[in-house]
Formats: sequence, structure tokens, C-alpha cells
Amino acid sequence: MEHQQRPARRLSPDSDTEDMTMLLAPRLAYFAGVARTEHVTRAAQELNVPQSTLSRAMARLEQDLGVDLFTRHGRTVSLTPAGRTFLTSVERALGEVRRAADEVRADADPTTGKVAFGFLHTMGAETVPGLIQAFRVDHPRIRFSLVQNYGEAMIEKLRAGELDLCLTSPVPDAPDLAARRLDEQKLRLVVPVDHPLATRKRIRLAEAADETFVTLEPGYGLRRITDDVCREAGFKPRVAFEGEEAETLRGLVAAGLGVALLPPPAFPRPGVVELTVTAPRAAREIGVAWLDGRPDTPPVAAFKKFLLSRRGSLLP
Repeated sequence: MEHQQRPARRLSPDSDTEDMTMLLAPRLAYFAGVARTEHVTRAAQELNVPQSTLSRAMARLEQDLGVDLFTRHGRTVSLTPAGRTFLTSVERALGEVRRAADEVRADADPTTGKVAFGFLHTMGAETVPGLIQAFRVDHPRIRFSLVQNYGEAMIEKLRAGELDLCLTSPVPDAPDLAARRLDEQKLRLVVPVDHPLATRKRIRLAEAADETFVTLEPGYGLRRITDDVCREAGFKPRVAFEGEEAETLRGLVAAGLGVALLPPPAFPRPGVVELTVTAPRAAREIGVAWLDGRPDTPPVAAFKKFLLSRRGSLLP
């Protein structure tokens, strides 16, 4: 690779950074190889590329940057000051690429890979720990990245690639998602322990039409279900407080601040009584969702198969 003075072929000042990256990226490993060996022939052998290909790549790299990276002495080369500066950043960048490649390979490993799994807050105390415990009987080394959130937020995380699977309610119906119904959870009317209705075991929801309700905030699936069931019972709930978590709502009920339609608690909560709603039907469907058409890694495929096998017995 005889040294020749090449005219700088700089990109225009308004070129995108992405354009420069696309130009430089394929040649960075070649550059690092030549810099490491300080010999074009040996670098070509180590990189398993023709020497002519390597020489042309280095010449083009210098042209794109507009600076000389090497001083040539026949087939032996040495880095210029600009080349040494560039090498420091190139080695850092290549190291990041190697680490990223190692990470995604590790996450996809059938035995030790990772599943990014989202679920509703109300399923965090008992349901999800039980599911993962049962799954890890046969897959003891698979790792989980767990995210608790409300349904719409988890759907957005699915679409953004931040989650592989999520347990949500209601079961989503969207063209870009795949979803399967797994189970159903009956809702109860929760009242303070000293409430006139607290002596009852069952109630028609219409009997609570004049009560003050505490609910989850708009956008939560359980809030939509509450509004729909109350409408079916013939009234619009008078909402005094809105929250983000079911157990917080139970605390508000215990404090006498209203009544609420909620799924059963993981553990009995003092200060409240939970009434079975006989009419209208008050329940929420629980389902698993994922981004349709996105290939599953082996650990994600295994956990998805496990969840689908729990259909009808998901909830304790």
C-alpha cells in the first residue's frame, strides 16, 4: 500500500451524522486491524480479506475523513497523530459493538436468556411470582426483566420493543398485536367495614348508584370496566378520588372515602368488606399479548408456551 497524497474528499457540512456513520462503519474494524499490526499484509491475513480490498478500504476511509491516518513505508505503516486519536475512539466503538453483540446473544440463549415481561399492578403480589416460580422449575436459569404498569402503557412498551410479553386487561384487539385470553377475574364491590351495606354478602350494583366511588384514573382498563358495568347497571358513578393502584383504592375505601369495584386482593385487607356483585356481570378478562410478527427468542417462546398452557388456571 504505497503512500500517496490523496485529495481530501470531505462530506458537505450539512451532511447527516448518520450518513457519515454509514460511510465509516464498515471500515472501522479494518482500520483497527491495520493499526494493530502496522502491516497491511499481516492485517489482511488476520482479517481474512484480500490485501487489495484492505488497501482500498483504508484509502477510502482517509478520503472520507479528509485526513491521513497512516504514514506508509512500503507495506509497513505507522499511525499519524490523527490516526492515533481516531484509533482510541474506534477501539471504544468496536468494544461497545462487541458488548452489544454479546448481550443480545446472551438474552437469546435458550437456557440462560431473558424475557422482558409486563403485567398489571394487581397481579404483582401473588399471580406473577407464582407463574415465574412454576416456569423456573423447568427453566431455572432464564432471567426476567419485570415491568408493572397499566394496560395502555404496556401496549406501548410492546410496540416500542421494550417488552416481549405482557399480561393485561382488557385483552387488546389491535391489528399489530397478537393476544390470547387466559382467565377471568370477578370484580367485587368493596365497602368500608362500618358501611350500611357491609352486612351483606351479595349486591346488585344498581343498589350502589347513590354511593361515592373511588376508581383508577382514566386510561386504566379497570376504570373502563367500572364505567361500563355501572352504565349497564343504569347509573354513572360519582367519582370522588382517582388513583393508580388497586390497593391504594382499598385504603381509601377503608378510610370511608367511597366504595370501589376491584378484583380480589392478594391478602385480606382490614377495614373493608368485599361484596359479590350479582348483576350485572362484573368481571375482567386477563390475557397475554405480544407484537404480532416479531420473532421470539427461545426463552420468550418457552415462556409464551407456558403462559398459554395456563389458560383457565392463571389466577390463584
